[in-house]
Amino acid sequence: MTFSEIAGALPDRAVTSIDLSFSRIGSGKVREIFDLGDALLLAASDRLSAFDVILPDGIPGKGILLTQMSLWWFAKTAGIVPNHLLPNQEAEFERRGIKGRDLHLRSMVVRKLRPLPIECVVRGYLAGSGWSSYAKTGTVCGIALPPGLRQADRLPEPIFTPTTKAPKGSHDEAIDDAQGAATVGPELYGRVKAVSVALYRFGHDTAQKAGMILADTKFEFGTDSAGGLVLIDEVLTPDSSRYWPVESYMPGGSPPSYDKQFVRDHLLKLSWDQKPPAPRLPKEVIARTGEKYLAALRSLSAGDTTTA
Repeated sequence: MTFSEIAGALPDRAVTSIDLSFSRIGSGKVREIFDLGDALLLAASDRLSAFDVILPDGIPGKGILLTQMSLWWFAKTAGIVPNHLLPNQEAEFERRGIKGRDLHLRSMVVRKLRPLPIECVVRGYLAGSGWSSYAKTGTVCGIALPPGLRQADRLPEPIFTPTTKAPKGSHDEAIDDAQGAATVGPELYGRVKAVSVALYRFGHDTAQKAGMILADTKFEFGTDSAGGLVLIDEVLTPDSSRYWPVESYMPGGSPPSYDKQFVRDHLLKLSWDQKPPAPRLPKEVIARTGEKYLAALRSLSAGDTTTA
């Protein structure tokens, strides 16, 4: 689909729940996972979370934008690592009786794999929790960095800072290479680290040509029955990545971004303890956040004839 077709298909109201006749086997902050027997259906809602709390208001069309951006990146990165998508998604929808244009646009039919118990974070710039850690200790996740770096500075080389996958309601915790190797095995850990950095480099260079800076991102992987490494979940979306506009990038502060930082900034101004229930979002915050997600897909797809 073209960008214009996707933008024209976005709903007026947020889809915050997805109920289907298939067996639901998982429900995350954004995605619902349904068992199709020989495959899985991942359907992205328009839910939005901040500080690990799902907010009462969703962003209309957010799930569609996340899915379509992931499909775009899955196609672009297939030469680096295989991904979990089954070929010909439209044919899979039809064969399995999955109906409705909105559902198609926010869904993926994927292979059943064994997810790795770590999240693979790659940082190319000093931002977020990485900046906070560096300002205190001169390190990020135990990795020593050169002195004198400013907030949002580009790092000499991308760094791999994996985390645990915490149970729902808990926070992920940073782990070092030794802990990562102990968790998934040294050989597999080495592959995961190398592929994650390669994906980040490719994503950074591709985004930069589109006028965006990929500051950092998170990947998830699984293995197939033969032990092959497979990219799963979503990839290089504003929910899993930090994007900044090239034109307004300036080290020394927190650059404007294409992700939900706009929502976080709003919530930080409120007297909310960052525990459920979360406060309602004003209409203008919802609208501005949706515009940021849409702008990210627009920038990436500019010059492409299709987005996936």
